[in-house]
Amino acid sequence: MFSKAIAAILALPFVAQFVSAQTCTRTYTAQAGDICDSISAANNVSTYQLAVVNVGIIDDACDNLVIGQSYCLGWQGQDCTTTYVVKQYDYCDLISAAAGINDTILYANNPQINEDCSNIYIGEVLCTAGAVQVPPAPSGTTPATSIPATATPANPDDGLPWCDEYDE
Repeated sequence: MFSKAIAAILALPFVAQFVSAQTCTRTYTAQAGDICDSISAANNVSTYQLAVVNVGIIDDACDNLVIGQSYCLGWQGQDCTTTYVVKQYDYCDLISAAAGINDTILYANNPQINEDCSNIYIGEVLCTAGAVQVPPAPSGTTPATSIPATATPANPDDGLPWCDEYDE
C-alpha cells in the first residue's frame, strides 16, 4: 500500500507536466464585445473545444474574457477546424447529414450535447469533422450540458420544427 502511494506521488509531477505540456496550435486575442461563441464562429473552433483548451482560464459562463489576453483555440493533434454554427430549428440528425457524418462522430466531437440533442442553442459552434478531433474533457470535469441562460434553444419544440402547437 505504502509503495503504491509513493509511486503515485512520484508520478504526479510527470502527469502534471504532460497535462500542461499541450502545444497550442492556434491562438486568439480577445477584443471588446467578444463572447465564446463569437470567437468560436470567427475562428472555426467549437464552443466545447474552446472551453476545454482553456479550462481554468475561461469560466463556465464565459463572462471573464480579458481584452488583450491571448486564448488557445486548439492543441496539436486535437484541433477541430471543421465547424457548424447552430441555427434556429437545427437538430443533430440535420447537422450530421449536412456535414456528411454520422451521429456517433457528431456526439464524440461534441460531448456536451445530451442524448436527445435538446440542449443545442442558436449560435453554438459544433465540431463537424469526419473523425474525432477534439480533446477530451479534463479529468475531474464534465462538459456543461445546459443551455446558457442568455442563449436561445435551437429547437424549443424538442426536435420537431414542423410540429408547432396550434391554438384555435
